[in-house]
Amino acid sequence: MKQEYKLKMLESELRKVISEALMEMKDEFIEKSRSLITISRVEVSKDKRYADIYVSVLGDENKRKEILEYIESKKGYFRTFVAKNIRMYVAPELRFKEDKGIEATVRIGQLLDSIKENKKTDDNE
Repeated sequence: MKQEYKLKMLESELRKVISEALMEMKDEFIEKSRSLITISRVEVSKDKRYADIYVSVLGDENKRKEILEYIESKKGYFRTFVAKNIRMYVAPELRFKEDKGIEATVRIGQLLDSIKENKKTDDNE
């Protein structure tokens, strides 16, 4: 139980530090699309060697892939930032992944709205 709690605390701290690194990043590409990027969650392996960073990006499919590839190419910057801001024996290797959860939530909301609209038009006929 204690080990799991520590892992959750580390994941929370990593999410906060990586979000901070994203905000402090002085890069023209990121500055243009910073408001579209959200670090939604972090999952750390039990041995703390790897951290999967789930990134949610608003926009079309091409924009999401472009931003995710760019962030993946800058993972050395993020790992260095983590190493400087979190006291760990070894900074974990970061693996950035697309989080489709927010997108799925928006899609479900749209489907529910369309069902509601269809029901209203059926009731009025």
